[in-house]
Amino acid sequence: MKFLVKKLAKKKLRISVVESCTGGLLASAITSVSGASKVFNLGLVTYSNHAKIKVLKINKDIIRNYGAVSHECCSAMVNNLSKISKANINVSITGIAGPKGGSKQKPIGLVYIGIKKGNKTQIYKNLFKSKKRGLIQRATVKKTFNLILRLLK
Repeated sequence: MKFLVKKLAKKKLRISVVESCTGGLLASAITSVSGASKVFNLGLVTYSNHAKIKVLKINKDIIRNYGAVSHECCSAMVNNLSKISKANINVSITGIAGPKGGSKQKPIGLVYIGIKKGNKTQIYKNLFKSKKRGLIQRATVKKTFNLILRLLK
């Protein structure tokens, strides 16, 4: 994360995150780096559907029709975060970290990562093979870190 913080600082960019299944792990990883205050703007954990609807203003029909773990919800999360945070880069994470809660359509390890830079939004669908909660959460943070770095090149 040190490298990410340095790169964001060098480019004078600020980042905000909204997390669900990672429970603040990405925000914690970024803010554990000295100097993160120059680049880290806002971190939210909207774990419940209620929080997604009330805090992020996600349309409840999105959650009703597609679920909280969906491309549509991840996209709404990152786009609505960008309105609140005014950061240059906004990130959203929603998924099923397990070990329970999966289904055939949405298995444990399914995680959507949304990244918005300027007017461009990308949503990445991931299926992490592990069934262990902590491993899925850490793999999600690592994948997000790599996606952000790729975006900054």
